[in-house]
Amino acid sequence: MLKLWKWYQNCLAVHPVKTQMISSGLIWGVGDIAAQAITHSTAKNHKRNKDDDKEFKINWKRVATTGLFGFGFVGPVGHYWYEGLDRYIRLRLMLKPNSFRFVATKVAVDGFIFGPLDLLVFFTYMGFSTGKSVPQIKEDVKRDFLPALILEGGIWPIVQVANFRYIPVRYQLLYVNFFCLVDSCFLSWIEQQQDAPWKKWVTSFLPLKEQKHQGG
Repeated sequence: MLKLWKWYQNCLAVHPVKTQMISSGLIWGVGDIAAQAITHSTAKNHKRNKDDDKEFKINWKRVATTGLFGFGFVGPVGHYWYEGLDRYIRLRLMLKPNSFRFVATKVAVDGFIFGPLDLLVFFTYMGFSTGKSVPQIKEDVKRDFLPALILEGGIWPIVQVANFRYIPVRYQLLYVNFFCLVDSCFLSWIEQQQDAPWKKWVTSFLPLKEQKHQGG
């Protein structure tokens, strides 16, 4: 395990962006496999027909699609985001590293900018990758974005407080990627739930005009 960690450190030092891309792609792919297993298990528990009791088979095309998101977006964008965010807050805002204001500012900026952007890109990308039209993707984003943002909003700030307070900048994306194993599973599951009743309950809190617009 120690040799593996040293090997990773060396790869990160020599090829930081490539290393982040490959590790992110692998983690998001594994997360999607877990999401498929959870979705299959949930469906199996709720359906009693024998025809629904099918053997679980991994959809490798979906795994590749989700892994590509981690590889092409999370890895490179996450690398430059954490490096740039730290540099901006230290040098432009002149906040003392690891101070309360420093960590709180990082968590707030990350939550209000990168978090929503990550969700928006994920759901849009997954829509295009499955051949959906632009209007269909818009409806999917309206259906999935708010529930995912609300549920993630209660978890990621806690994760990021520890990240920005104790983890060196060069390892912050790696730290996040471990939690992305769960997050990629969660987002894939959200995307597969389609018009689940709990989503309709969450979106029912949207302003009345927005609800009317969604209803056509």
